[in-house]
Amino acid sequence: MKKSNQILGLPIISIADGQQVGSVKSLVINPDKGSIDFLTIEHDDWQVSVKAIPFKKVVGIGEYAVTVESESAIIDLNEIPIANQLVNKKIKINGTKVMTRKGELIGEVTEYYVDEDNGQILGTMLKLPSNEVALPSTAVLTFGKDIIIVKEDVQKYFLNSIEELNQDVKSEKNATAERYAEIEESSHMAATSIDAVLPQKSDPFEGVQMRTEAQPSSSSEVQSIKSKQIDILKGKTVTKDIYDKNGNIIISSGTVLTEEDIVKAQEEGPSVIVELSMNVDSE
Repeated sequence: MKKSNQILGLPIISIADGQQVGSVKSLVINPDKGSIDFLTIEHDDWQVSVKAIPFKKVVGIGEYAVTVESESAIIDLNEIPIANQLVNKKIKINGTKVMTRKGELIGEVTEYYVDEDNGQILGTMLKLPSNEVALPSTAVLTFGKDIIIVKEDVQKYFLNSIEELNQDVKSEKNATAERYAEIEESSHMAATSIDAVLPQKSDPFEGVQMRTEAQPSSSSEVQSIKSKQIDILKGKTVTKDIYDKNGNIIISSGTVLTEEDIVKAQEEGPSVIVELSMNVDSE
């Protein structure tokens, strides 16, 4: 977990040649996803166009530098319409007023915190009239240009310190890891069970006999595993877009999973259902 101010100004280092390719000028916020999608780059040689690095291309964010695999990770924002639109929205968080959806002014953000692994905005430090509290992003409805809108019962989300927020994040990651392991295990079991119903390379008649005898119980086992996956994931909220094997979005970020959604992911294969399980909320 990194403060936004810990990222700004860091040199950006290419791992391939060990050279600095620029420094972090700004963080481009995607208000719909509640994440940092791009890091814009400051470089003396780039005065006309705006260069940036997609967050997904960042290898790591350390105390002294941001690393990328190579200079090829850098893009021209003017050539990526979606990225350019995000820059032009000029969403900032620090110094922004926080208000409930019914118009009650709560306070002002003094700092926000980012998951250095995926760019998700984890929470903010919120200055109240009498004190300062940590506010998890789960309480935020809208990251707006002028105002951040939060839930009516925002007070119940208040944490006494950023350490509490960090602990919540660690707990959520542990829950995600456990969920991933459980889904991965069930997907592996399903694949193993499917293999069991396929005929072996032997006498053709022997293969047919094995298929006939093994299929009923194995099919039942596969269905049981898929039902377990549905029980685990149903009602969860998806935190990033899920793609099929052809690169098409099959489940959009923000979707509250239904049985139909999960079945759709299952039909795409074990890798897709595992990807889905890794990118849902832990509530």
